[in-house]
Order: sequence, then structure tokens, then C-alpha cells
Amino acid sequence: MATGSRAASARMIPSSALDTASTALEPGPDSTSCRWRRLLRAVGGNDIDEAASDRILRRLGLTFGIAGMIAAVVELPEIADQSRFAPFGWTVLAFVLAFGLFPVLAVVSVGMNRYVIQSVAGAAAVGYVVAMALIPFAYRQPATDATSVWLYRVFALGVLAAALAWRPAVAVGYLIVGGAVAAVANKYVVPDGSALALLGDFARSVGLCALFLWCAVYARAAAARVDRESAIASSRAAAVAGAAARDRERARFAALIHDAVLSTLLDASRTGTDSPVLRKQAERTLAQLDQLRGGETEPDRLNAQAAVGFLRAAVHEVNPGIAFSARRWSGVDDLRLPVDAAGTIAAALAEAVRNSLRHGTVPGRTVQRSVTVTVSAGGIRVVFRDDGAGFDPGGVPADRLGISVSILGRMRQLPGGAAFVESQPGEGTSVTLVWGSDG
Repeated sequence: MATGSRAASARMIPSSALDTASTALEPGPDSTSCRWRRLLRAVGGNDIDEAASDRILRRLGLTFGIAGMIAAVVELPEIADQSRFAPFGWTVLAFVLAFGLFPVLAVVSVGMNRYVIQSVAGAAAVGYVVAMALIPFAYRQPATDATSVWLYRVFALGVLAAALAWRPAVAVGYLIVGGAVAAVANKYVVPDGSALALLGDFARSVGLCALFLWCAVYARAAAARVDRESAIASSRAAAVAGAAARDRERARFAALIHDAVLSTLLDASRTGTDSPVLRKQAERTLAQLDQLRGGETEPDRLNAQAAVGFLRAAVHEVNPGIAFSARRWSGVDDLRLPVDAAGTIAAALAEAVRNSLRHGTVPGRTVQRSVTVTVSAGGIRVVFRDDGAGFDPGGVPADRLGISVSILGRMRQLPGGAAFVESQPGEGTSVTLVWGSDG
């Protein structure tokens, strides 16, 4: 018991030190990291609330769009050279069909939704195949110094666009059909194309582009798995949080019924006459029930003086004759105790006092009872002692709410709180309640 109290007291770190540390670690509104985050949100939307599948679609769309623009610039010399063997108007049309939508894809991937991105990617993939299919009708004669038509070399762009636009099965079908069209188109451009060369062109285009297709499909599938796992984890977390909230409410209601309602009725049955203390207890019980029905409010904070006064009032409402003393560390007066935490400590303390009055009486002598409050910079420790009958804590039935729920359980549910009960038959009882702001 004493060891637990000393350990809890050692955790009472000054709240001012914690506030200073948290302020130092938190980036200011004008820091570089904040500016970068604002820039990224402006460019890519709100990534925090966006699904992983949408984020990867957006980033792949931007990447593929930029890749299409780079490929168009790199292929310009070859396109100009091969334009000698086809009408100039067809060359322009093929260039627009093959590359024209990739800048649009990059732009829409920055801020548009999934439907727009996939629509533009699908149009780019279809445009590429259309441009390839027009080659046999456009070239008047083979390009004698060419090893392949320029569209054949960038067939991967169409495959990547198809991977963004459609399901994997459709994208694979596009790969096979597009590879066949590219091989046939290449036969009309490259002189002396044989069946073996046609098969080789098909194998090369499909084999190389299959790798790019697999990477894109795998990235999107991984993002979809992340979304599914996140949804499952969120559902489980919500279920656990709901169960915990229900358990807390049941414990809170059970403690209120035991501490307030049943205690008031029991004292009323024993007193038998009008009592100011009983009247105040009944009024406080009704107020607690109204507060429970009306919901919680935003807690304020109590300084050391207010916290001590609050606890003293709670004890003296139960029994004004109990000795109450308070100690503070020298020069310390910066306690900031939340009102809800103070209420929890006061309720547990009042229950300890009531238990002592009911069960700690020793026939033939007066039982001495006292409360000592010690306030530190970041916490508070409350000790209630009596020299009464005492009891065996291990022999208390599990269904008895006075200690397990109203004292120990109540303080365990308080963030930063702890409670310890020490007692032996014939040697009195000691109840220690501890709260620390760093808990």
C-alpha cells in the first residue's frame, strides 16, 4: 500500500513542464512542415479522409499522365522522320489520339474524383488503339529505314491507361488485343515483315507491357486491401468502444445507485426523524440523477485551494465530525484538477467514509476517522483512515459494489487515477486515492 502510494506520488510531474514540452514539440503555424502539408492538401485534396484506393488511383494517374507527356517529347524526332511515309494530317491525328489525353489525365488526377480519372484514362487507352488501327490505312509505303512504327514503342502507355480505367480482366484483354493490333501495324511499316517477325513483335509487346500492367494492378489491389482492412479495423474499434462505453455507463449508474440512492434510503430508514444532513444528501442525490440524465458538460479546472474545499465539503456532507487536513508542497499552487476528476475523487472518498460509518464501528469506544489531502504540482493524494473494526479485503464478495465499483473501479476509470485499500480485522482501514495530471 505504502509502496503504491509512493509510486503514484512520484508520477506527479508538474503540468507546466508537460505543457512546455508539448508546446516545444508541436510545430507552429508558420513552420516548414505546416506549409508543406497545406501545399500537399491544396494539390492532392484531403488525403486524410480519402480512401487508399482513391489515393493510389490519383497518384498513378498523375504519374502516367506525366509519363505520356515525356514519351511524346522523346518520340518527336522519330515521329517527324516517319511522317514522310504517311499523310501529314494522319500523323497529327495519330499523335493527338496517342498522347493528347495524357496531359488531361495528369491534370484531372490532381483534384477530380475517381469517375473522371477513370473516364479520361479509358478514353486515352481507346484513343491509342484507334491510332494504331489506322496505320495500315495511312502508310502509303513501308518505312525503309525504320525498325518499328513509333506507336509500337510506346504501347505500354495504352496498357497503363487501361489498368487505371478498367478491371484487371478487361485490362488483360486490352493487352492481348492491343498487342495483336500493334504487331499487325508494325508489319505494314517495317519492310519484308514475315509471320515469324509478326509473332515476335506480338510476344515482345505483350511480354514487356504485362510487367507494367501487373505493377499497376497490384498497386491498386493492395490499396483496396488496405481499405478493406481499415474498414474492418474501424468496425472492430467502434464495437469495442461501444462496449466499453456501455460498461462505463453501467458501472457509473450502479455506483450512483449504491452511493446515493441506496445510501439515502438506508440512512432515512435508520434515522427515522427529520435530519438536515439527510435532507442535503437527498438533494445531492436528486441533483446527481438530473446530471446523469442531462449528460456531461465541458469540465472546468480547480486550483489547489478550490480542490481542497471541494473535497472537504464532500466529506463533511457525510459526517461533519471527521477531521480534515490538507498539505501542500512548498511554493506549489498550480494544481489544475478537472471538475469531473474532482467529482470522481469526492464520490469515492464519500463512499469510503460511509463504509467506515456503517461497518467500522467498535462497541465501547469512539472510532477516530481522518482525511488527509496532499497537493503537489501535478496531482493530488487523498488518504482516509480509521482505527475501527477493519475487515479482510480478500473476503469481500465480488458482488459487493462498495469497494470494487464505487472506490477501486471508479478511480481506475479516471485517467491518471488509482486507488488502494488496506485493512485488517481489528486494525482499522486506510483508503488512498491518487490522481496525477500525467496519467
